[in-house]
Amino acid sequence: QVQLVESGGGMVQAGGSLRLSCAASGLTFGLYAMGWFRQAPGKEREFVAAISPSGGSTRYADSMKGRFTISRDNAKSLYLQMNSLKPEDTAVYYCNARIAISDYWGQGTQVTVSA
Repeated sequence: QVQLVESGGGMVQAGGSLRLSCAASGLTFGLYAMGWFRQAPGKEREFVAAISPSGGSTRYADSMKGRFTISRDNAKSLYLQMNSLKPEDTAVYYCNARIAISDYWGQGTQVTVSA
Protein backbone atom coordinates (compact mmCIF):
# COMPACT_ATOMS: atom_id res chain seq x y z
CA GLN A 1 0.00 0.00 0.00
CA VAL A 2 1.00 3.61 -0.46
CA GLN A 3 2.95 5.05 2.46
CA LEU A 4 4.21 8.59 2.85
CA VAL A 5 6.46 9.50 5.76
CA GLU A 6 7.37 13.11 6.46
CA SER A 7 10.36 14.31 8.44
CA GLY A 8 12.37 17.46 9.04
CA GLY A 9 9.94 19.55 11.02
CA GLY A 10 10.90 21.39 14.17
CA MET A 11 11.10 24.74 15.89
CA VAL A 12 12.83 27.69 14.29
CA GLN A 13 12.95 31.45 14.79
CA ALA A 14 11.36 33.81 12.31
CA GLY A 15 13.62 34.28 9.31
CA GLY A 16 15.08 30.81 9.65
CA SER A 17 14.93 27.82 7.34
CA LEU A 18 13.82 24.20 7.42
CA ARG A 19 13.89 21.40 4.87
CA LEU A 20 11.08 18.88 4.96
CA SER A 21 11.37 15.44 3.41
CA CYS A 22 8.76 12.87 2.42
CA ALA A 23 9.73 9.25 1.77
CA ALA A 24 7.29 7.44 -0.49
CA SER A 25 6.73 3.71 -0.90
CA GLY A 26 4.13 1.46 -2.45
CA LEU A 27 3.77 3.51 -5.63
CA THR A 28 5.59 4.08 -8.89
CA PHE A 29 6.88 7.42 -7.68
CA GLY A 30 7.83 8.88 -11.02
CA LEU A 31 4.31 8.56 -12.42
CA TYR A 32 2.50 10.89 -10.05
CA ALA A 33 2.36 14.52 -9.13
CA MET A 34 3.16 15.16 -5.51
CA GLY A 35 2.42 18.02 -3.20
CA TRP A 36 2.69 19.61 0.21
CA PHE A 37 -0.21 20.89 2.26
CA ARG A 38 -0.38 22.36 5.76
CA GLN A 39 -2.90 22.77 8.53
CA ALA A 40 -2.64 25.34 11.28
CA PRO A 41 -4.58 24.98 14.56
CA GLY A 42 -8.23 25.83 14.05
CA LYS A 43 -7.85 26.21 10.29
CA GLU A 44 -8.57 24.07 7.25
CA ARG A 45 -5.82 22.21 5.45
CA GLU A 46 -4.37 24.42 2.71
CA PHE A 47 -2.29 23.90 -0.40
CA VAL A 48 1.39 24.79 -0.19
CA ALA A 49 3.13 23.51 -3.33
CA ALA A 50 2.95 20.83 -6.02
CA ILE A 51 5.37 19.26 -8.47
CA SER A 52 4.82 17.34 -11.68
CA PRO A 53 5.87 13.69 -12.07
CA SER A 54 9.05 14.65 -13.89
CA GLY A 55 9.83 17.53 -11.56
CA GLY A 56 9.86 19.94 -14.45
CA SER A 57 6.83 21.90 -13.37
CA THR A 58 6.03 23.36 -9.97
CA ARG A 59 3.21 25.42 -8.48
CA TYR A 60 2.99 27.37 -5.25
CA ALA A 61 0.42 29.09 -3.12
CA ASP A 62 0.86 32.84 -3.43
CA SER A 63 2.06 33.32 0.14
CA MET A 64 4.86 30.78 -0.36
CA LYS A 65 6.21 32.00 -3.69
CA GLY A 66 9.83 33.04 -3.44
CA ARG A 67 10.27 31.51 0.02
CA PHE A 68 9.49 27.81 -0.47
CA THR A 69 10.92 25.40 -3.04
CA ILE A 70 9.48 21.98 -3.81
CA SER A 71 11.65 19.29 -5.38
CA ARG A 72 11.83 15.53 -5.86
CA ASP A 73 14.44 12.91 -6.64
CA ASN A 74 14.54 9.42 -8.12
CA ALA A 75 14.97 7.86 -4.68
CA LYS A 76 11.23 8.29 -4.05
CA SER A 77 11.67 11.39 -1.95
CA LEU A 78 9.87 14.69 -2.00
CA TYR A 79 11.29 17.83 -0.43
CA LEU A 80 10.17 21.26 0.67
CA GLN A 81 12.86 23.85 1.33
CA MET A 82 11.39 26.62 3.44
CA ASN A 83 13.27 29.91 3.83
CA SER A 84 12.40 33.22 5.47
CA LEU A 85 9.94 31.46 7.74
CA LYS A 86 7.26 33.49 9.47
CA PRO A 87 5.21 32.77 12.59
CA GLU A 88 2.17 32.32 10.35
CA ASP A 89 3.92 29.38 8.70
CA THR A 90 3.42 27.43 11.92
CA ALA A 91 1.40 24.32 11.04
CA VAL A 92 1.51 20.58 10.53
CA TYR A 93 2.88 19.94 7.04
CA TYR A 94 1.59 16.97 5.04
CA CYS A 95 2.94 15.18 2.00
CA ASN A 96 0.32 14.29 -0.63
CA ALA A 97 0.11 11.93 -3.58
CA ARG A 98 -2.93 11.90 -5.86
CA ILE A 99 -3.37 8.57 -7.64
CA ALA A 100 -6.42 8.42 -9.92
CA ILE A 101 -9.25 9.72 -7.73
CA SER A 102 -7.59 8.91 -4.41
CA ASP A 103 -5.52 11.16 -2.18
CA TYR A 104 -2.83 9.70 0.02
CA TRP A 105 -1.40 11.54 3.02
CA GLY A 106 1.47 11.16 5.41
CA GLN A 107 1.12 11.56 9.15
CA GLY A 108 2.45 15.12 9.03
CA THR A 109 5.40 16.91 10.57
CA GLN A 110 5.08 19.88 12.91
CA VAL A 111 6.71 23.18 12.00
CA THR A 112 6.74 25.89 14.65
CA VAL A 113 8.10 29.36 13.92
CA SER A 114 8.64 31.70 16.84
CA ALA A 115 8.63 35.46 16.57
